[in-house]
Amino acid sequence: MTDTTAMRALLQDLFAAAVDAARAETCLPPHLPAPADSGRIVLLGAGKAAGAMMKVAENHYRETHGLGPDRLVGLGVTRHGYGQETQLIEMVEAGHPVPDQAGIDATRRTLAMAAAARPGDHIVVLLSGGGSANWIAPVEGLSLADKQALTRALLRSGATIEQINTVRRHLSRIKGGRLAAARPEGVPMTTLAVSDVPRDEPIAIASGPTVADPTTLADARALVARYAPDAPESVHAALADPANETPKPGDPLFAGTRFEIVARPALSLERAATIAREQGYEPVLLGDSLEGEAREVAAKHARMAREIQAAGRRAVLLSGGELTVTIRGEGRGGPNQEYALALAIALDGARGIAAVAGDTDGTDGGAGSADDPAGALVDETTLARAARSGHDAAAFLERNDSTGFFDHLGDLLRPGPTYTNVNDFRAVLIDKAEARRS
Repeated sequence: MTDTTAMRALLQDLFAAAVDAARAETCLPPHLPAPADSGRIVLLGAGKAAGAMMKVAENHYRETHGLGPDRLVGLGVTRHGYGQETQLIEMVEAGHPVPDQAGIDATRRTLAMAAAARPGDHIVVLLSGGGSANWIAPVEGLSLADKQALTRALLRSGATIEQINTVRRHLSRIKGGRLAAARPEGVPMTTLAVSDVPRDEPIAIASGPTVADPTTLADARALVARYAPDAPESVHAALADPANETPKPGDPLFAGTRFEIVARPALSLERAATIAREQGYEPVLLGDSLEGEAREVAAKHARMAREIQAAGRRAVLLSGGELTVTIRGEGRGGPNQEYALALAIALDGARGIAAVAGDTDGTDGGAGSADDPAGALVDETTLARAARSGHDAAAFLERNDSTGFFDHLGDLLRPGPTYTNVNDFRAVLIDKAEARRS
């Protein structure tokens, strides 16, 4: 086995470990609230992990507490291809990242189920990244087509996901605390979330449907003016309507609600660090909340990797967060693949350095299909192999065609749907210079 082959195998093991640390089977059951002596558990879920979370929760309440269809009801919404088979809880697959009619219909039913909760019931909300697109309920006067057009514009603009969600919250009847507002007074609501956002902020996970929103309509208007000034007129009108302001911290409607994170990016990085350490690599944790342009972050990490190698250290750079891509070309790809391509260019074939970058949900950018790649692998042979086939890495990067570049090389990371989501995972392995083989 060559050094490169061994490094690539370890990189895939690190990615798998990061994903496994956030699977619903292990992280969710200890946090599920016990049912009362009477009343129902109403399960409502959204996001890329919703299929697995709803299945695990249903099994828990059926097998551990013996609840039947008279006491266990609910509805989960996840992206197409991410559904799981359940017995009592209905699962709906809907659009992501661009919302669709299936998401609108399911969201209306979700709001209705929350509003129909009875005294003695307990609403349990299971959230994960992707819920912003899955739970879609445009405010009055805003059509689905207009919401889709705005989402596409923001995704292509270079706006961060936090900025995009600030806008989404003020154009929705479920986001920004409005699901909590829909329930009858006195009905308890527990939210259990898989975090995919920087700093694990509750308002940012699925746009915070059950928590108070500190941002304002004015914030949303400023973001649209900056990133999507040509948005449909209905968007501008909705953001000018005071009726679309979200409930704020201190609002009494949040009495009886509880929010808890059950899986987070930091835990996944720690799990990967443990495995890397066992294999003789010094973990260098760069943080779980990195943001910025993918190609700029890649250039920085390449410089760090070279410096670590020059110092004679055997290490792995580990990072999470969500990078952005400002679209300039007509190619295919996502932030992880663009990071990987830019990293390969910056490393320029440096011996003894290899890396993986992938989204823990199993898909990175793409057309919204469940079989889109999650990211890509690079090593010291990446540029040479591409050059032998007449492929110019810089040209692929210029047109944002990282998928096309790595697909030709067979270096796309394709785990398929993982049924969880703790954001992006990046690992850069660095061998000592004297340990490299010719």
